[in-house]
Amino acid sequence: MQNKADQEFIESQQFNQWWLWALLLAIFSVGFYGLIQQLILDIPFGSKPMNNIGILGFNFFNLGMLLFFKWMRLDTRIDDKGIYMRFVPFKTKQHSWEEIESIQVVHYGFVGGWGIRLFTEYGTVYNMRGAKGLAIRLKSGKKFLIGSQRIEELTKYIAQFPQNKA
Repeated sequence: MQNKADQEFIESQQFNQWWLWALLLAIFSVGFYGLIQQLILDIPFGSKPMNNIGILGFNFFNLGMLLFFKWMRLDTRIDDKGIYMRFVPFKTKQHSWEEIESIQVVHYGFVGGWGIRLFTEYGTVYNMRGAKGLAIRLKSGKKFLIGSQRIEELTKYIAQFPQNKA
């Protein structure tokens, strides 16, 4: 008897690019330094300082962005029932094999960045990094692509489905 891991493909991705986190943390650090300097040390921050409410708002916004990027993720599950994708917090898609015309692992290249990309040759692209993923065409004519960091495992897993055109 096969175990559950052999019966489904599961992948969860997050934004983990070092440069993205370095940029977000740098912006947060400058804002936090300004907050400490202006509110705690009572020294205006910069040559044209914000008021205290503004610097608090800026820091809450920066903290919110850090938490938002940490929270975002792309979950993919493929099993004998179909394909399930969730791009937290924006979109959830679930399609049974009866709805799917074709699936194919592709190298989609650069589609204008990461996240959700509309109006590409693959339809809507959902990705966190990289340039490879699973292109899906539905019988309705709609198409979309789910980025993946585990292409070899994904390719082996989808080989068992008749919709695979790879």
